[in-house]
Amino acid sequence: MAQLEHFTNSIDSVDAVVSRMRALDATLPERDGLAVFNRVYLSVTESIGRCVDAGVFPDAEAAIALDTRFAERYLTVAEGGPAPACWRPVLQLRRHPGVRPLQFALAGINAHIGHDLALAVVDASRTLGCEPVDLEDEFDHVGDLLVSLEERIREELMPGPDLLQIADPLTHLLGSWSLERAREATWSAARALWALRELPDLADEFTLRLDAAVGLAGRMLLTPLPR
Repeated sequence: MAQLEHFTNSIDSVDAVVSRMRALDATLPERDGLAVFNRVYLSVTESIGRCVDAGVFPDAEAAIALDTRFAERYLTVAEGGPAPACWRPVLQLRRHPGVRPLQFALAGINAHIGHDLALAVVDASRTLGCEPVDLEDEFDHVGDLLVSLEERIREELMPGPDLLQIADPLTHLLGSWSLERAREATWSAARALWALRELPDLADEFTLRLDAAVGLAGRMLLTPLPR
């Protein structure tokens, strides 16, 4: 039940995150479900790095703290560490021939946004000695990048119109999940976790239930489909 405890972060820069993601990408088969998500996340992180360098974030220290703590939770899982329930569907089905690349990309985003980001906001707030509300601008900017990236992912990984008919089960799966709704729920979860920080038993229970709910959504997104 230690998921909410302060996460020891071994990454101190966005460049270090990018380096680890590139190293991971080099070891994964191209069609591996985790590799699909890793490529997506690498693109997001490179964009965040460019924004930090360009001075887009009013508080660069806060942006880096949030980004690195967010990334560390994913990289710990991707590099073979303990996997919370939200990541297990991706890991278990990563080589399933009936799961399409778009499903893996969205399931990874679901796990990372729905669970990891809420905990990362708490991690960063503790590290910086601030309240989650002080990180809201950074949270929103990262969310905006992910929303724009989700649109690009759908364009790049979506089957062509001759394959994606209205009766295709993938059509219904894609309509069942929204990054914008997940992002809103994550901000509420982060604020709730912060409010519960002096009540560790309740905080752990809330975290476990959040993890399980996000994992259930991920398993639905990864439903194997006929080709």
